[in-house]
Amino acid sequence: MEAALSGLLILADPYLLALILIATLGGVLVGALPGLNATTGVALLLPFTITMEPIPAIVILTTIYCAATFAGAITAILINTPGTSASATTCLDGYPMSQRGEAGRALGMAAVSSTIGGIISIICLMMAAPLLARAAYHFAPPEYFALTIFGLSMLASIGNGSPIKNILSGAFGVLLATVGIDLLTSIERFTFDVNELSEGIGFVPVMIGIFGISELLVQASRLDVVREQVSMKAIKLPSRADYAKVWKTILRSSGIGTFIGILPAEGATVASMIGYNEAKRWSKTPEEFGKGAIEGIAGSEAANNAATGGAMVPTLALGIPGSPTAAVILAGMMVHGLRPGPTLFTEQSDFVYAIFWSMMIVNLLFFVIGLYGAKLFARVTLVPMQILWPIVFTFSIVGAYALEQSMADVWIALIFGLIGFAMRRYGYSVVPMAIGLILGGMLETRLGQSMIMLDDQWWLMATRPLTLFFLVLTVLALFGPFVWKKITAKTARNNPLGLSK
Repeated sequence: MEAALSGLLILADPYLLALILIATLGGVLVGALPGLNATTGVALLLPFTITMEPIPAIVILTTIYCAATFAGAITAILINTPGTSASATTCLDGYPMSQRGEAGRALGMAAVSSTIGGIISIICLMMAAPLLARAAYHFAPPEYFALTIFGLSMLASIGNGSPIKNILSGAFGVLLATVGIDLLTSIERFTFDVNELSEGIGFVPVMIGIFGISELLVQASRLDVVREQVSMKAIKLPSRADYAKVWKTILRSSGIGTFIGILPAEGATVASMIGYNEAKRWSKTPEEFGKGAIEGIAGSEAANNAATGGAMVPTLALGIPGSPTAAVILAGMMVHGLRPGPTLFTEQSDFVYAIFWSMMIVNLLFFVIGLYGAKLFARVTLVPMQILWPIVFTFSIVGAYALEQSMADVWIALIFGLIGFAMRRYGYSVVPMAIGLILGGMLETRLGQSMIMLDDQWWLMATRPLTLFFLVLTVLALFGPFVWKKITAKTARNNPLGLSK
């Protein structure tokens, strides 16, 4: 408690508070722009923090991280282009709501869910950070492999298409993850003698292509369609009935996001996917998901923002980055001479709690920005398509190039824009493909590490309790809905009038 109060007193400095406000606005801008994400924003800002004191420097980086993760929902809802990969599932229901003229309602729910998810995770971390860090430390490659398999099992129900098409789309994404040099064997695969592909296909240019550029092509094919102006419902915020409907979803996804965030290298993207899937699983109206269900937004956004707090636990307590963005923050800490690890909580506890309190403040700030700025953000939908989408295309190309200053990434974005357009035309969702690309690399790496660890005796995974737990969850996720459907159908046949015995 004393350390927590000391950390709060550190942030009472007006200079630090001003930095947090400025960084929050900057993070919202970074996260809202297609092609830029939290990792890019933190990486670009890192050189400018080297000359600062350690606490202000790391506070700015974590503020950008939290704000950009939330802001990815803005473009996901308004123009079906997630500003960050963690908001990919927000597109599924946010954009249909925007098309119905309910952009303000969707943005307001995203702000509320993000804030609650972030605050819950930070409170949990401040109370039990050492315990949670020790729990995450017990995860080995077999556990991570089983968890990734569990994530892949959800692809069948994650998109708008049929389960078979969703699985095929996800499998294509996993195949894309095998492009490049295998880190375990040093063998090049599917590079076709193109040097730029030796390190694999980057997720950012692919995401820009399949979400941003393909959506541009879809909209270009509809320019002859007369569009209705966004109705006044676009600036209507969520109602009490909406909050009553989603509060359980928010709490559930906050818990999921915190847990997934603690696991090193999982991050907000995996958390949002699982949070969205569980929201659909527990919903009384799962058929509305993908068509504009407000529970889908709540499930995705509460989970991905809760993961940002969780990701800082292994980063600070173990020196193991909980996400790609946390890896950049970890580098920033090491530049300033800070040594992340278990001793950080005992020797520099003031610093740790200053970070946690700064994350709490930024969550409150983007709640205000998101909730009361929703009306302003919703006005974006009033911009004519002939003006809006060329601007989006420009930002997409700039974002693809800025990541590595490589024209190869620009070509990748353009090619996958065409692929995404073709997939949409034939009823294939692009979201499973994007998620398959993310999880495919994790799957291959962790399988290789597990085989080395177990001396190629893969069946020994079943002897590890946590690994077996995730594998059982995978089987239940794949076959549970089918079995349940058969049971309920049989029950309905045996008791067609629904009479109790």
